[in-house]
Amino acid sequence: MKRLSNDTNAALPVSTLPARFQRQVSIPVALLMAAALFPIAGCKQEHKADVVATVNGHAIMRSEMDKAYEQQLGQQQQQPPSEDQANSLRLNVLRALIDEEIVQQRAAKMNLTATNEEVDAKLNEMKARYTEDQFNQQLKANHTTLDEVKHDLRRSLTQNKLLNKEINSKITVTDADVANYYNQHKSEYNLIQTLYHLATIQVTDVPSSQPVNLQNSKATNDAEAKKKIQALKNRLDSGEDFGTLAMNFSEQPESAPNGGDIGMATAEQLKGVDANLYSDVMKLKPGEMTPILPLPDAQTKKTEGYAIYKLLSIEPAGQRELKDPSVQQAIRQQLQGGRSQLLKNAYFEMLRDQAKVENFYAEEIFKNDAH
Repeated sequence: MKRLSNDTNAALPVSTLPARFQRQVSIPVALLMAAALFPIAGCKQEHKADVVATVNGHAIMRSEMDKAYEQQLGQQQQQPPSEDQANSLRLNVLRALIDEEIVQQRAAKMNLTATNEEVDAKLNEMKARYTEDQFNQQLKANHTTLDEVKHDLRRSLTQNKLLNKEINSKITVTDADVANYYNQHKSEYNLIQTLYHLATIQVTDVPSSQPVNLQNSKATNDAEAKKKIQALKNRLDSGEDFGTLAMNFSEQPESAPNGGDIGMATAEQLKGVDANLYSDVMKLKPGEMTPILPLPDAQTKKTEGYAIYKLLSIEPAGQRELKDPSVQQAIRQQLQGGRSQLLKNAYFEMLRDQAKVENFYAEEIFKNDAH
């Protein structure tokens, strides 16, 4: 899971790129709301054994936690987790379910829950590129059902409606804001070398204890990685959107939330990362993709996975002026993204503080293991 770099053994963080090329990563709610509180003392109401937590009285069932746990763990494991590791992973999964429930309840309170019509429209959009048999095969491959897909779509659409209402609609970036930022960072828009703006979808058998994409889709061995990347390549060749597939299935957690966007790199940086990557990118026109490429480990250069890259744009060397529409758009997006993230952080903290959460599974682990 590599990012482009000057150094063949180091990642190139987005922060080292010109500011206008740094796109704000949309961090999932479950990662922002990272800690659900649970009381460990005081009087407790009785609860059923299959209830692992409640949020304002709404039960989260053990079956929900177990299913999410299995999805994150993957269908196969080279080495099964220890009991402590499994408990820790279940706690993380349950925490994410609690955080999600807090957001869903807030949206319902504001009458922002996605409607059946909105869910059906999004589902039809997803199904548009498949025959009915192909879509059913996708459901089977992902070990899910149509009802579960619609359930996830409803929650995702609901979350987006809430954030648009509470956050994005309240953010204003003026022309003066854009001009002030440009004047303070003008040197960052003087490109000494041509830059290549890339997005990637990566699949690797390197283990991860955290969700790496929206579907929690993770290969666990080389055979799974090869099969998965080929399936994604087939979907791309059939016309599916690169960014959407990256968000749902790419295993590079830094770029997957942003549609696979890994920012800008010079030709020298590409060559330093991998000669094959450099050679293939140089053949592309904006909008085109590489074939499946081996993904080398930065230290050992040994293949640890597979990747597909898309060339989003080419930025020639030279000073970019404020009148350039792409400069204005990039600055506006950056300022809006920064403000949005700040407001989201504060908003999620407030929601968490206002919710009454009881995490029975956490209490169960604490009581069983604290001697």
